[in-house]
Amino acid sequence: MAIELGASRLMAPYFSSSQIVWTVIIGTIMIAMALGNIIGGRLADKNPDPSRLYMRLLIAAVWTAAIPFAGRYLIMGISLLLATFVTKNFLIWASFATCFVVFVFPLILLGTVTPSLVKFSVDNLDDNGKTVGELGALNTIGSIIGTFMPTFVTIPAVGTAATFIIFSSILAILSILYFLSIRKKLIKVAVAAVLILALSFTTTNYSFAFWEDNVIHEDESIYNYLQVKETDDSMILSTNVLFGVQSIMMKNEQLTGMYYDYALAAPVMAGVTQKNENDLLILGLGTGTYATLCRRYFPNMNIEGVEIDEKIADLASKYFKLPDDVSVDVYDGRAYLNTRISLDKKYDVIMVDAYQDITIPFQMSTVEFFTQVKEHLKDNGVMIVNMNMRSNQEDSINDYLCDTIASVFQTVQKVPVGSGTNCEVFASDRTDLTESLLTNTQTLTDSNLQIMMQTVANGLTEHRRGERILTDDKAPVEVLGMKVLDEIIGDELDYYRDLYLSGDNSLLDLLK
Repeated sequence: MAIELGASRLMAPYFSSSQIVWTVIIGTIMIAMALGNIIGGRLADKNPDPSRLYMRLLIAAVWTAAIPFAGRYLIMGISLLLATFVTKNFLIWASFATCFVVFVFPLILLGTVTPSLVKFSVDNLDDNGKTVGELGALNTIGSIIGTFMPTFVTIPAVGTAATFIIFSSILAILSILYFLSIRKKLIKVAVAAVLILALSFTTTNYSFAFWEDNVIHEDESIYNYLQVKETDDSMILSTNVLFGVQSIMMKNEQLTGMYYDYALAAPVMAGVTQKNENDLLILGLGTGTYATLCRRYFPNMNIEGVEIDEKIADLASKYFKLPDDVSVDVYDGRAYLNTRISLDKKYDVIMVDAYQDITIPFQMSTVEFFTQVKEHLKDNGVMIVNMNMRSNQEDSINDYLCDTIASVFQTVQKVPVGSGTNCEVFASDRTDLTESLLTNTQTLTDSNLQIMMQTVANGLTEHRRGERILTDDKAPVEVLGMKVLDEIIGDELDYYRDLYLSGDNSLLDLLK
């Protein structure tokens, strides 16, 4: 179980932590364990020598210790190899191939443990049921420890690499104690111990993005891999090593050129410039890019931010200069609407920014959720939703989300972000969103913001409601999201695939 959870964290920065990736991990590991059970039973029948079992444990321990260090290179190598010929379902194939190459072998070895112990423990048929039951109970207790310890203790405290080392050391210690007791194979034991010890010393400078040279902070939380990069003009938070920007701070304190700028149209539509006091709620605060922009351009707003990841919230003040008067609550966005605020508290603007590539929390994409958001909006309030996987396909995840929103709100308008694949969706029960945006833009004092608002107004299109409704009971957001992500990845890979197949050296130069 510890290896399974470690596998999810090792792969998440590259492939996301979606249910699809989890399914691949769990399925592959179950296959490996099943094969291990079969092989272990046959080996135990053929030669019931405990030394063979403990040697398999020792080999599994060394392999497990090497996973985080060799695994990151294997992930990149496998991904590049598959990119040359895989055109559909790249995420599935890449994650499956990675699981198979990196994790199947040690888990087959670990799968041999239970049938071997049954063979060693059962010496008569009178109490074999009791023995097997006790072994099953111990197996379950071990699984419980292996489940809770990585998630709540070792990964948040010392990281994924050190977690692999810790649990590989436990396996190694069991084997070492056995071989010391029988005084056999001590040279092999010493070699294995030295290898694990050597790998443990490399955890202090372990990096998922080993090719980056401008990473100033790298960490892991219960929910995310966290990477802060600094450039000459910006500070960037990413939860994926290959793509995606979760938050950005421009050092010149200007607009970002990204979706945050487009989202500033929501307060303008809501008429915050015409009132002395306004309220903004951000579900998915990140490190506060949108909150900081709103504080800069709309100083008369009371801003509340909700962020489920406490470590991300901490980074907001450490690296991203989140204003001190922005209230931050570490909580799940939907749970916040249910429990932390009453229906009496209403907002001029509610920003929903909780979607990360394929990792879309289904509970924040349904008609029930958007109904709750609407209940917390003022009469002329506006909801803004950042959707980050714009697609040319019909029936994409964004079409489903827009139809779902349109089943709750009278008016739904969307605008594609000029750069990237984001799309901003504005929803309200007022019917004059565009007119309000144009009228209130004239009252803005910042010329750059005025130009940005005019750009948004020019790009707005009305969404006509369809029947693709997501509900708490049925919201296949990850399957829908995977289709769009597959399209996005495919478009990018086509370029590099053509370079590779043509023998163009520019690809090698790029990788270097």
